[in-house]
Amino acid sequence: MAGPERTALRKAVFLDRDGVVNVDRGYVHRVEDFEFIADTPQALSRLQRAGWALVVVTNQSGIGRGRFGETDYQRLSAHMRSELQRSGVELDAVLHCPHRPDEGCNCRKPAPGMLLSAAAEAGLDLPASVMVGDKLADLQAGRAAGVARCVLVLSGKPAGAAARAAADEVHATLAHWVDSLADD
Repeated sequence: MAGPERTALRKAVFLDRDGVVNVDRGYVHRVEDFEFIADTPQALSRLQRAGWALVVVTNQSGIGRGRFGETDYQRLSAHMRSELQRSGVELDAVLHCPHRPDEGCNCRKPAPGMLLSAAAEAGLDLPASVMVGDKLADLQAGRAAGVARCVLVLSGKPAGAAARAAADEVHATLAHWVDSLADD
């Protein structure tokens, strides 16, 4: 007797938000403060056309710190998704951790919880996937989740030696990394 059909897992690009997708102004939670890093919508469109699932995984401790609320975060996420849709980009998922660093949750990067959750819910192939971040914690989350590659982009806050050492690749921006894929 044959078992149920298995759906093929999809490769994904997991993206930190602040400093990778948008300019990191610190605790970005208002639509008027949100600005895409240059060429990000176009880069995401190219990834999507190449068959990658697109998943944003973002620490948002401003919620846990009381700097802004869940409603503010959801409003900004809806705005980001809407703006990306104008470029033909549909994000497969947007996950966030609202906890403070001292809360010890399993979703806050460097823990892999958000990546593991997205993979389970969306049928993503972690060993074929990539984590793109601008901080060491992003790369550590990717490693802990078992992704194939961890890419550091320098478009966020300055990256230290530890982040550079943890990265498989270092690029100026997400768009520059996507450009490098075309060279492969």
